[in-house]
Amino acid sequence: MTHPAPDAPKTFADLGLSAPLLAALAAVGYEAPSPIQAATIPVMLTGQDLLGQAQTGTGKTAAFALPILSMLDLARREPQALVMVPTRELAIQVAEAFQKYASHLPGFHVLPIYGGQSYTPQLNALRRGTHVIVGTPGRIMDHLERKTLSLSTIRFVVLDEADEMLQMGFVDAIDQILGQVPAERQVVLYSATMAASIRRIAQRQMRSPKEVTIRSSTTTAANTRQRYWLVAGMHKLDALTRILEVEAFDAMLVFARTKQATVELAEKLEARGFAAAALNGDILQAQRERTVAALKSGAIDILVATDVAARGLDVDRISHVINFDVPYDSESYVHRIGRTGRAGRSGEAILFIAPRERNMLRIIERATRQPIEQMALPTVHDVNLRRVAKFKERLAAALAEPLQAEYRPVIEEFVRETGADLADVAAALASLVQGDSSLALASKRKGGDSDREPTEQTPFERVQAVAEGPRKRRKPGFDEQQATYRLEVGRRHGVQPGNIVGAIAHEADLDGKQINGVDIREDHTLVRLPADLSPQIIAKLARIKVRGQALNIAKLPASALPGRDRPDR
Repeated sequence: MTHPAPDAPKTFADLGLSAPLLAALAAVGYEAPSPIQAATIPVMLTGQDLLGQAQTGTGKTAAFALPILSMLDLARREPQALVMVPTRELAIQVAEAFQKYASHLPGFHVLPIYGGQSYTPQLNALRRGTHVIVGTPGRIMDHLERKTLSLSTIRFVVLDEADEMLQMGFVDAIDQILGQVPAERQVVLYSATMAASIRRIAQRQMRSPKEVTIRSSTTTAANTRQRYWLVAGMHKLDALTRILEVEAFDAMLVFARTKQATVELAEKLEARGFAAAALNGDILQAQRERTVAALKSGAIDILVATDVAARGLDVDRISHVINFDVPYDSESYVHRIGRTGRAGRSGEAILFIAPRERNMLRIIERATRQPIEQMALPTVHDVNLRRVAKFKERLAAALAEPLQAEYRPVIEEFVRETGADLADVAAALASLVQGDSSLALASKRKGGDSDREPTEQTPFERVQAVAEGPRKRRKPGFDEQQATYRLEVGRRHGVQPGNIVGAIAHEADLDGKQINGVDIREDHTLVRLPADLSPQIIAKLARIKVRGQALNIAKLPASALPGRDRPDR
């Protein structure tokens, strides 16, 4: 049976999920279920087997993780759900998703098991007890053969990307693994295609499964150019400001993940001199209509919105869509960028991607079957050229206005009285018009104090300060002195330097250049960070999880460091 996407998405509360899960979804900014989630979560909650056809990136991880979490018995510290995936990367990704959705379920444990990782941490975690196992068929078979894993308590089985696992030759392994799972179990199978081999597995291992097919609407407009910026070394707000300075746009739609983020980002853009407004689910219909009307009329140029609030938005003058926060699935991405390039016009779509979000970039490219080109941020020179060009446009427009004629006699009289050069007078008048905002970006002071940043900056000077890099600017609230911190995540957890730098930079609001000497060891990592990180930031970082492991960051005293790590060396 094929189920088309629902016309009007339900809320997650309508799907019968528990209050802790609803709280977790609200915390991460999920506003409404995707089509695959709306169609399959109720089926899984009834206990019926499910055969789902859906592409990667449609939100199917949440579609099976949320109902499983709703039905777990957390008092039993034993494996109750088994999720099989084709690759180690997907195992880690799915395990992290379970952990995120279970943030309000005390005592929940999930374990990813895959090849290429030491058995020791996996064995330790199995001995401690875990509720959900996410693994590749090969490593699961290894544990079964070693008698280090028992599947006798499994109640739920998920075969994710089953077609990929079959192409990799795991069909026999899957049958053997399911042969050790109790007969009274719920089996959920997801595949992008329903080939004959998938049907055969379903016939052998499933009981009258409910079939759900979600047709992926992943065709993107051919007249929309798609680019991405890899977030690194600069705050996203500063990067967005620079893009706004240089890109020639009519109106722009900026997508943020949460309602609160839309309000905060719109306020910050307004503070930087842009005509912006927020649009989210908390805004009353009358205010929404006024905001959309203001965008259509040109009273505002930038709308910061959530996915749900932007549904049905049809404004021809939207020339740019900025994905300030990466969407959760490829369907959302397609809907977002569909707001531009309408009525035969060309459009621009720009995606901000953090290093740890690159997998989502690949998912979007696969789903849309279109490459997304990497973009370089506009340079300071680019910004200056654009600002000068805009200023010249204003001059040309002013010259065409009849009102300028009444000022001409005043200027001529002033030149006769003072002997001033006419170009100097024009420049002086331009500076009066500009006020505190300098025409060109310039961070260097005159008089030799070239490396000191002014205490009060215009928006454009702030952009220049970012471009000059951390050597020429001090981040408010941080001392230049650094200290060594210990993180409770290491090689055995599969962590890479980029994971550490990306997580800390994002959560602590630090520059990449303020994160130094990342030394990954077997069970922990040492890293050099600003010495005076506030207790609030340390507490925040301690809770952050990388590869499913909490950082539990702690500053090390100098006496505890090896000689080469001590500050006086």
